[in-house]
Amino acid sequence: MATLAEPPIRTNPTDEIPPANWRVGHPDDAALAHIPGERGLPLVGNTFRLLADPIAFGWRMYRTYGPVYKNWALGGWHVALIGAEANEMILMDRDKIFSSEQGWGPTLHRLFPRGLMLMDFEHHRVDRRALSIAFKPEPMRHYAAALDRGIASEVAGWTGDMLFYPAIKQLTLDLAAESFLGGGLGPDAPKINQAFVDMVQASVAPIRRPLPFTQMKRGVDGRSYLVDLFTRETHRRRAGEGLGQDMFSQFATAIREDGSLLPVDAVVDHMNFLMMAAHDTITSSATSLVWLLAKNPEWQERLRQEILAVTGGPDASGTPRGAAYDDLGKLELVEMAFKEALRLIPPVPSLPRRALRSFEYKGFRIPAGTEVGFNVYLTHRLEEHWGDDVEAFDPLRFTPEKVKARHKYAWVPFGGGAHMCLGLHFAYMQVKILMAQLLQRYRIEVADGYAPEWQPWPIPKPKDGLKITLKPL
Repeated sequence: MATLAEPPIRTNPTDEIPPANWRVGHPDDAALAHIPGERGLPLVGNTFRLLADPIAFGWRMYRTYGPVYKNWALGGWHVALIGAEANEMILMDRDKIFSSEQGWGPTLHRLFPRGLMLMDFEHHRVDRRALSIAFKPEPMRHYAAALDRGIASEVAGWTGDMLFYPAIKQLTLDLAAESFLGGGLGPDAPKINQAFVDMVQASVAPIRRPLPFTQMKRGVDGRSYLVDLFTRETHRRRAGEGLGQDMFSQFATAIREDGSLLPVDAVVDHMNFLMMAAHDTITSSATSLVWLLAKNPEWQERLRQEILAVTGGPDASGTPRGAAYDDLGKLELVEMAFKEALRLIPPVPSLPRRALRSFEYKGFRIPAGTEVGFNVYLTHRLEEHWGDDVEAFDPLRFTPEKVKARHKYAWVPFGGGAHMCLGLHFAYMQVKILMAQLLQRYRIEVADGYAPEWQPWPIPKPKDGLKITLKPL
């Protein structure tokens, strides 16, 4: 396998837009001395405090230092910019200042290199446009039918007490295999699932080299396994074997603007990254929605009534009708509830970038080379954007009138700008189909006083698996 070499580090030549592979040097302590913040403990800085409780750490830093602060963690300085205005500046990136590749690179370079999230500017635009064919209406209609069949078959067997997170995680992997790969994973399913788990956990492992017996080594080995699997599959599709309407077939035959096929390694890297994103982020967000509906039974019933009205309810045999592709847009309350779940428990709690050039924000000059980022979780709870009841589950925050009145970048679970999540409509579709099948069959309940502890990073999940009871209607 080719070595994943990073572009060379160079000094910043001017304030002109640098080439896509430019890597400016990191600013030293003196260059960041004017920015409030703290270094933390010797050698490790705030790494362990951050990883132990990133939410509490983020709030403490924000309340202590304000919307611009620096923090030493994971081997270097990071500057956080908090608030909707910061989100807009970084995500829109009108002056091409912020590198997503170099922001995510230190965390994901060994695990998900060359995925769309790790590409910048023109290179990103070209590949994103080629891959977007997989999310056009006709392929999405095909995915919707496959999702409805798979979800109906699995959910029909759920009843009584259960752990929701592992169940939906397995179902999401099975659905990804069908929609993305065009067939089941068979005996490879456990190994594929473990590979994704190891890669995601390795992304925040304190030891950043793949030394024996470390989480990073397990993550790198998981990537190697998936690269071999997806490389074989790409060649098979291009030879005409198993070619269909699934996402992998779309990627394997995707054509760039110059008429060329995507290179095989590009197909593999994009597939690897998008499978992870679809698998783990949808698992997290579906779990948070189910938890919040169980806590708020009045909202659960409102969604159920909307679903029954849109689908027509169970057929003559008592089998629930799924939500047809053309009817998904009518599930407005379901979508608002999902958006509110994403506000309260965003599947990607923070987004990093690296400044290729110096810039100013709220009176601070941030030098070129600085690792910068914004905190999705904190922004989603700022009273200036959401009022004084930020912890309450209220889907009506997302009525068209309230959305229009609020800053456009106060809600950013899917990112924004050129790097807006390519699969966001796929996520909406899968969750709406899941809710249509689940809420027509069961009432979701949790024990009085139950409140699971959530693992906040790298992708939120309930530590106990989320104990729920599904009571047949």
